Order: sequence, then structure tokens, then C-alpha cells
Amino acid sequence: MAHEDDIGQAVTSTPAMRTDGGGTRRRRPLGERHVEETVEVAVPVRTAYNQWTQFKTFPRFSTVVHGVEQVRPTVTAWTIGYGPLRHRFAVEIVEQDPDAYLAWRGLGQSPSHQGEIEFRSTDSGGTAITVRLLLEPRGVARILARSSRAARLTARLVQGELVNFKQFIEGLGQEGGAWRGTIRNGRVQHDHPEPPRSRVAQWPVG
Repeated sequence: MAHEDDIGQAVTSTPAMRTDGGGTRRRRPLGERHVEETVEVAVPVRTAYNQWTQFKTFPRFSTVVHGVEQVRPTVTAWTIGYGPLRHRFAVEIVEQDPDAYLAWRGLGQSPSHQGEIEFRSTDSGGTAITVRLLLEPRGVARILARSSRAARLTARLVQGELVNFKQFIEGLGQEGGAWRGTIRNGRVQHDHPEPPRSRVAQWPVG
């Protein structure tokens, strides 16, 4: 996570990549994680995935997300908190495959994290959604984050938010919007080349 002053900072390091059988380079799933939580929702994968991409709707079901803003095509700024406390940080989407996978990383020099979410079809026609987080704090916070108590608290929060999303999308019955683009190494992929002045794609967060 990054403080507000860090939101505009560029980060040049990239997550590890792997090559699948078809020769497509994809982000390697987190080998180390502090949190992994799964929830099953009673809507098809496409519906669950499409709604998840509508980040601006998160405050409608989340107990901690108060706002989401688009900063750049693959960067969003999130405001979270409890009660009067607020914390604003930026994340970059580094990999995204429609109906399957989304990976992100925190930007800036403050305590950060990496995360990924997978969407898998269930035998009943619903969707299993799995979120994994790797906390990357610095200084004394690093010791606290690696404690079992901190991991349990984070896992409880993630599970609670997944349950909130489940209730939200099942109540809607269908997605309220979608972004169906693909991202590789932090860049939106274009199926057809665009004129130079139109190369920057817009990320519809909601």
C-alpha cells in the first residue's frame, strides 16, 4: 500500500513471468502468500468477473472501501478505512485475463503488497473466487505482518469482503458493467494497432 504522496511515483520492477504452452507470457502465481481465501458465488464466471472489474461499485458492498479513482489506464487509487480513519493508496494491475485471472501490486515506498484473484467455474455452474495476498511491509511492520495474528486478521477481512461481494452479485443477478480487456506486464493489450495519438486506453472502473 502507498500513501497519497506515492500515488504518482513510477515503479519499474515487474513480477516474475512464466510462459504457457501456447507461448504466451503470463505472470507467475504468487509462490509465497500470507493470505488465501475462497468463496463460491451462485452466478456464472463471466458475470462474477465482469462485476468485479467495476471497481467504483466496491463501496456499495465493502465495509472498508470508500472510493476508487482511475489514475492511469492500469493504475487505480483506493481509499479505505474504518470510521473516521482513511488511507489512500495506489495499485497497478499487472496481469489480467478475462473470466480467469487478475493480479496487482501496490505502488510507492510505503508498506505494500501483491495480490491476485482467480475465477473458476464450479460443477453447479457458479464461480469459485480465490484471493491471495502477499504482504510486503518494511521495518518493524515486516515482523508484525509475518505474525500469525496479523495473517489471521487479514484473512478474516478478505473473507468478509468476499462474502460481501457474493451477497452483492447474487442480489443483482447480473453484472452492472464490464471491462473485458487483457493486460500483460502492466500494459493494456490491443488486438488491432491504433493511431499513436489514440494509444492510451481508458480503464472504466465503473
